[in-house]
Amino acid sequence: MAVPRKVRRYSGGVYDLGLHVVWCPKYRRRVLGGRVAVRLRELIEAKAVERGWEIIALEVMPDHVHVFVKHGPKASASYVANQFKGFTSRVLREEFPHLKSQMPTLWSSSFFVASVGAVSADTVEQYINTQWERPWTNKRKNEEDRAPCV
Repeated sequence: MAVPRKVRRYSGGVYDLGLHVVWCPKYRRRVLGGRVAVRLRELIEAKAVERGWEIIALEVMPDHVHVFVKHGPKASASYVANQFKGFTSRVLREEFPHLKSQMPTLWSSSFFVASVGAVSADTVEQYINTQWERPWTNKRKNEEDRAPCV
């Protein structure tokens, strides 16, 4: 499915900006399942609406999150990532006390962000939407076998 080019205007110019954002729970713990995953999706979508951003693709895996988001020109990549991480951490830890008691903080301090200009938007969207089809998602691997979360 092609992501239509949607150019937006504001007083300072015209833009079409997209980011692929990935972040992980602290220690890459597999805590993003069930009700937590459902609520996390809702919170990410709510934050995007609040900021006027558009979620193109979103996948919550047990130990990391992928978001493909179109954002405004005044929001830096780190701002976008930190808006999602900060808001979701606060709310999830309030609503799910086990997250607060199991971990000192919900999210790792790092994240991965790539502008969609480096590869096609279709490639990023397909990568995110096929996360559950990857062979390693069906079985838990040893810590050293998994790619580190940046």
